[in-house]
Amino acid sequence: MAKAAFIGLGVMGGPMAGHLARAGHDVAVYNRTEEKARNWAQKHKGRTYSSVATAAEGADIVFSCVGNDRDLREVFDAASSTMRKGSIFVDHTTASAEIARELAAKAEARGLGFLDAPVSGGQAGAEAGKLTVMAGGEPSWFAEAQPVMAAYAANMTLIGPAGSGQLAKMVNQICIAGVVQGLAEGLHFAKRADLDVEKVIAAISKGAARSWQMENRWKTMNEGRFDFGFAVDWMRKDLGLVLEEAERNGAKLDLTELVDSYYADVQNMGGKRWDTSSLIARLEKPRR
Repeated sequence: MAKAAFIGLGVMGGPMAGHLARAGHDVAVYNRTEEKARNWAQKHKGRTYSSVATAAEGADIVFSCVGNDRDLREVFDAASSTMRKGSIFVDHTTASAEIARELAAKAEARGLGFLDAPVSGGQAGAEAGKLTVMAGGEPSWFAEAQPVMAAYAANMTLIGPAGSGQLAKMVNQICIAGVVQGLAEGLHFAKRADLDVEKVIAAISKGAARSWQMENRWKTMNEGRFDFGFAVDWMRKDLGLVLEEAERNGAKLDLTELVDSYYADVQNMGGKRWDTSSLIARLEKPRR
C-alpha cells in the first residue's frame, strides 16, 4: 500500500482518488474548492489539506488531474517543494507534450520521478475504475506506479519517453472527433431517409461501422440528450492542443480542424457543457 496524494477532485479526479482509498492506499487530497475536498474526505475517510505542498509532503506518489498547462505547472512546483527524493509525480491532466517534458526535466533535477499519464474512458470509466492510461516517462517509474494506478485503471501502457503519453492522448482525441462526426452524420441521414434508426443501428453495429461511440451514444444522440459525459468545452481544449502540436510536427489534420470548427458551432448554440456527442445537434438545427 502506498502513501499517496491526489490533487484535483473533479469529475475524473474525485472517483480516481476514491478508488485509491478503497484499495487501501493512504490518500491525502487537495482541491481548490475546499468544500469538494471535505466532502470527498468524509465519504472516503481520507485526509484533506489546505495546500498542495502539505498534501504532497511525505507521499510516495503524488497524482494530479487539473485543468491545463498553467494549473499543472503551479501544482507540480508546489508539490515538488515538499516531495521526498525518489517519490513519483504522476499527472493525469490532458495537457501539452511540452509541459510534460518541462516537468520531467524539473523532476529529474530534484531527484523525483515523473510520468505524463493522461487517461481515456471519461467520467463513466473513472467511476467504474476502468480507465485507460497512456504514459510517458522512464520504465522504472512506470513499473513502480503501475500497481497503484491499477486501483482505477484497467489498461496501462508506457508509450515512450516524457511527453509520449500526452501525444498518445492527442491521437485518441483525433480518432474520437472523427468517429463522433461520422456517427452524427449517419444518424442524421437515417432520420432524413425515414429509416427506423434502431433497426439500422442493430444492423450496422455488428459490422465494420461498430464503435464505442455507436454502442454507448447512438440512443441519446438520436433523442437529443447531451447532459452527461465529456463536455464540448473540454474537447475543444484538447483539440486545441492537438492542432498546436500539429503546427509543430507538420501533421495534416484536415478532418480534425473541421470537427473542431463544428464544436465551435455547438458552443455558439449554447452547448458548451453538452456531451461531445452533441455534434448531431448542429446538423439538426433548423435551417433558415
